[in-house]
Amino acid sequence: MVKRWFSFIGQEIRGLHEAAYLLGAFAALSLVLAIIRDKLLAYTFGAGHALDVYYAAFRIPDLLFATVGSLVAASILLPYFIDRFERSDEAGKAFSDGIFTVYFFLMAFSAAVVFLIAPWLVPKAIPGFATDPALPTLVAAMRIMLLSPFFLGLSNLYSSLTQMHHRFLVYAASPVVYNAGIILGVLVGYPMFGIPGLAMGVAAGAFLHMGIQLPFLLHERLVPRFTLKIHWPDVRKVMLTTLPRTITLSANQLASFALIALASYMAVGSISVFNFAFNLQSVPLTLIGASYSSAVFPTLSRMLFKGHIAEFKAKMIASAEHIIFWSMPLTVLFIVLRAQIVRTLLGAGKFDWADTRLTAAMLALFTVSTIGQSLIVLFVRSFYAEGKTARPLLINAISASIIVISGYLLDKAFFAYPMFRWFLEDLLKVDGQVGTSVLVLALAYTIGVIVNTFLHWWVYERVYHGFTKPVFATLFQTFAASVIMGYASYLSLRIFAAVFPLTKVWGVFLQGFCAGLIGIVVLVITLVILGNRQLVDVWQTLHHKVWKVSVPPAEVEHM
Repeated sequence: MVKRWFSFIGQEIRGLHEAAYLLGAFAALSLVLAIIRDKLLAYTFGAGHALDVYYAAFRIPDLLFATVGSLVAASILLPYFIDRFERSDEAGKAFSDGIFTVYFFLMAFSAAVVFLIAPWLVPKAIPGFATDPALPTLVAAMRIMLLSPFFLGLSNLYSSLTQMHHRFLVYAASPVVYNAGIILGVLVGYPMFGIPGLAMGVAAGAFLHMGIQLPFLLHERLVPRFTLKIHWPDVRKVMLTTLPRTITLSANQLASFALIALASYMAVGSISVFNFAFNLQSVPLTLIGASYSSAVFPTLSRMLFKGHIAEFKAKMIASAEHIIFWSMPLTVLFIVLRAQIVRTLLGAGKFDWADTRLTAAMLALFTVSTIGQSLIVLFVRSFYAEGKTARPLLINAISASIIVISGYLLDKAFFAYPMFRWFLEDLLKVDGQVGTSVLVLALAYTIGVIVNTFLHWWVYERVYHGFTKPVFATLFQTFAASVIMGYASYLSLRIFAAVFPLTKVWGVFLQGFCAGLIGIVVLVITLVILGNRQLVDVWQTLHHKVWKVSVPPAEVEHM
């Protein structure tokens, strides 16, 4: 049984849509576990102080992963691996051994330093907890979570090798077992050790994220090993290439860090609400943007390696169109059905109606940016496939700065200008709710992402003329159909409010489910009337048995 499972996830997949849909299917499974994870956390803690401590403990390990762990990111290493292994297997293995050795000791040293200075660092980084009695618990949980960036970095390195061989399912299954580890921490670790037990679950999940890729690598004899024969010019070249990406990720993490720091000064539960809403808005990004970007990245790298620029641009246009095709309707549905989504997925135990209202309002603000987030992932992967990391660096640095500045200014404006506060609360239906100042953090994030998307698109159009016109056609067509769908779902909510008991979670679920189903039917009918091309592509792809897609000849022959 176990052997059959590893054989399944280790199979080779080359078709773009097939790979994207299979990645999306595994992403959906991972999201189901992520929802179960958040449901357990919401049920056990609600949006309260203990959960604030848990989420705050992530910030420094996340930043460490963005800085040191990103040095071995698949989006950077994959083109190098393709180049080296096409020269010879020996050259490829020597390269991977050198990168592995350098990363291992660099991350171990960095994590050890952070571990030692944690009691001084944590209150400086998250000042809202500086005088909190839970500070020792926060420090202990953060120290345990330092194992997470170490294992996730190794997993990124391994995923470069698995993706190079088109083993997308191995890569896609990693987040599934990661969330399973965290759930184990909630069910077993917390009852035994408290908040540090939750952190143990995070570390265990990161280990599983890495470990699930080992059977394929062991079978192919691709597992990197320690070596003293490090080719330092190669390491230097990779570092110079990846440094802009590392700074880019660090800028984004610092922006999130700043928002969490601001939330630590706000009402109790603000950090929890921020994270719950952010996790839910990541569903379209994970299902669509990340899946398509991961599926197309090896193909983009090979096309550029062979100088096929026209095919490269065509593949980018197709990917952007399908990302918009899937993301736009999901965005509209998430905004219209936000209260039903939050109440169904999180509403139980200590997560009360007040928590639901505030999280739903945050979700609406975050969701506005999800299409942009998905496209940004695609643009960034495209630039990385070209080896041009400076452009995303500059754009993301600008975006991160806008997020931080907007968060600070909007927080001040929220209390200085009652009209602004009343407008925001009334628009999102949270008037009279405690802790609504946290809404400005989601608004600041969305503003930064919109600017980021515009700048990436503008730069990409300047480099590859003709990209915008066909993508805009899909954008306007899908937007029109999604607006009609959203209006149909909104009207349906009113109708089903009189049918189902909204005091019960199952009643709220059925109200949202039926309204969403009617909206989707209206969407499909509208797209058929408009003659939408992406709908035809989806229909044709789903008529194939995507798990039995025939493997075409290799695009690049081994030397």
